[in-house]
Amino acid sequence: MGDVVQAGLWGLVAGSALLLGAGLGYGLRVPQKVIASVMAFGAGVLLSAVSFELVGEAYDQAGLGPAAIGTLAGAAAYTLGNMWLARRGARHRKRSGSRSGEVQPSESEQGGSGAALALGALLDGVPESAVIGVSLLDGGAVSLVTVAAVFISNVPEGLSSSAGMKRAGRGKAYVFGVWAAIAAASTVSAVLGYTVIGAFSPAVIAAVTAVAAGAILAMIADTMIPEAFEDAHLAIGMITVCGFLVSFALSHS
Repeated sequence: MGDVVQAGLWGLVAGSALLLGAGLGYGLRVPQKVIASVMAFGAGVLLSAVSFELVGEAYDQAGLGPAAIGTLAGAAAYTLGNMWLARRGARHRKRSGSRSGEVQPSESEQGGSGAALALGALLDGVPESAVIGVSLLDGGAVSLVTVAAVFISNVPEGLSSSAGMKRAGRGKAYVFGVWAAIAAASTVSAVLGYTVIGAFSPAVIAAVTAVAAGAILAMIADTMIPEAFEDAHLAIGMITVCGFLVSFALSHS
């Protein structure tokens, strides 16, 4: 199997978790504590993957400078994009809407919020998928830890966000259309991560990896951990650490 095809397939696998979560969130009444617990576990898995698979790899390839600068740049880019989208209705895009102050707006309440939600989902998903493709550049084998981390974190994201979309009055076609589009975008991002970034020098590849890491870290802090804390605050620390250790064990197995 060609590496380009392999990158696309692994990106699709990771992105398909969003559809799995969407199906659960739209069709079932999943208890909020379960959603929060899975979100906390996914945050821990991603934190470990970012530390050892992304920032650590960028440091090994190019040193502290490019790794640090790239990480900060990724975090800044994500934060600015998130702030822009939040003002247009995507502030609570990963919230299930169980709390009155954290409900996604309907289109009638805020025009354009549907498009903002879709763009927010894209903003969250592209960095994760791109690094799946980049991971193939190191020896021709995808980082299964990165794929597993993205997959595990995508399930609660799709679950919680889809429940919130349903509460805001958005129909099944919109909900599953958004997540199907993001799954497709994840495939394309993984392919571009391999084909486009692979043409550059190791230092540039390291910097791009660090940029993705910074964006993912900012996403975890801005969206995943707050959602998990709302309903699992007494256990979030332990659950997050468990996710971290599972990912750490996989990366060192």
